[in-house]
Amino acid sequence: MVANLFRRLFRHLFTTPIAIKRCFPKAAMQRIEAAIASSEAAHLGEIRFAIEPNLPVLDILKRKSAQQRAVEVFSQLRLWDTEQNNGVLIYLLFADRDFEILADRGIHRHIGQNGWAGISHEMEALFRQGQFEAGILHGITQISILLTQQYPATTINHDELPNAPVII
Repeated sequence: MVANLFRRLFRHLFTTPIAIKRCFPKAAMQRIEAAIASSEAAHLGEIRFAIEPNLPVLDILKRKSAQQRAVEVFSQLRLWDTEQNNGVLIYLLFADRDFEILADRGIHRHIGQNGWAGISHEMEALFRQGQFEAGILHGITQISILLTQQYPATTINHDELPNAPVII
């Protein structure tokens, strides 16, 4: 147990923003932003992608999980503040190679945990192959399908949140 903590601490100390830029160069981030913008033209939901290279040492010592951190980021990015409670966050904690899909209560009520888990499994398979950008783009596409079914675009379709990926 202590050995796992030290391994995790080591990973977090030595995973820098440079590692993110290798897997998600500027062009990849632009493609992700474009995919989100294109997706949101078809529905009233809001999708955000946030990536964090590592956690602070204190969070590691407290054994903060990617899921716990994703909840904090969901709040910081104000995804809970959408008019129809239909914001979705894809959060990637790069040092742990762990990610979470979190959805606000409006859309989660329609999709449920099983729906998000299915998308997560597909994304995880791509991540295991080192295809991080493809995994994120696949997730955006699948989330967009669900949002389009539940919250189709109307004649008034305003963008409530930025589409640009966030590096924390």
